[in-house]
Amino acid sequence: MTAQLGGTITPADGLTLTRVGYGAMQLAGPHVFGPPKDRERAVAVLRAVVEAGITHIDTADFYGPVVVNEIIREALYPYPADLHIVTKVGARRGPDGSWILSRHPEDLKAQVYDNLRSLRVESLDVVNLRLGGVDAPNDDSLAEQFGALARLREQGLIRHLGLSTVTAAQLDEALAIAPVVTVQNLYNLADRQDDALVERTAAANIAFVPYFPLGGFTPLQSETLAKVAARLQASPQQVALAWLLRRSPNIALIPGTSSPEHLRENVAAAGLVLPDDAVAELNGIAG
Repeated sequence: MTAQLGGTITPADGLTLTRVGYGAMQLAGPHVFGPPKDRERAVAVLRAVVEAGITHIDTADFYGPVVVNEIIREALYPYPADLHIVTKVGARRGPDGSWILSRHPEDLKAQVYDNLRSLRVESLDVVNLRLGGVDAPNDDSLAEQFGALARLREQGLIRHLGLSTVTAAQLDEALAIAPVVTVQNLYNLADRQDDALVERTAAANIAFVPYFPLGGFTPLQSETLAKVAARLQASPQQVALAWLLRRSPNIALIPGTSSPEHLRENVAAAGLVLPDDAVAELNGIAG
């Protein structure tokens, strides 16, 4: 089954992730706020994720908030031994659904405990520290925040640490404090500003997890992608995911969906073989 999911990546002892994972954000209501319209369907999608052999689910207690983690618990608890739930801290939600950056060390600690409660676990597999803005990093030091999470790791509340929306310099700063197993940044066919960071993380055996893997295409870029997809008898989304898997062996995907049918399409992308001429054409998409 793992071959059908693009194989696996093992960024740390005890942490083996299928390269095609699942992002649970879309299981919440509109704008990632409130409950889903169809909770039973959300539960069914999560169970289909595990049945497909996926061992990598990405979530956060601020999705909903709390709603998504509760659905994961309802659908999958007690969790399969090989399933790794990756969560993130660094934000909260306002009563109006607004996103509020929340990175004081004490609040990060509280968010870790929130995730432990909502997922009903004694230790979190991976906690990503979310930094930067909506889709781009800043240059702030992360030492205080990452140090706080490193102390929780030493206490056994977290097994592994990761980062989200960071620069190469921030990654180096974090590595001087504690091991990093994942970096989750904006990256896709159209937006490749992190090419060097992909290479940097690959050399260090750190999983690079692109978010918005299917977003940000101009009409011209979309036309090119659609033409390649038509030749390969695949969907544009499948081609974009297949390109990411081919881009580097340390890339792990977390496409999200609330549809079992769409989930099957995403899984099938791992088996899509991109000919060299298609790759060359896709490589020209970046702006």
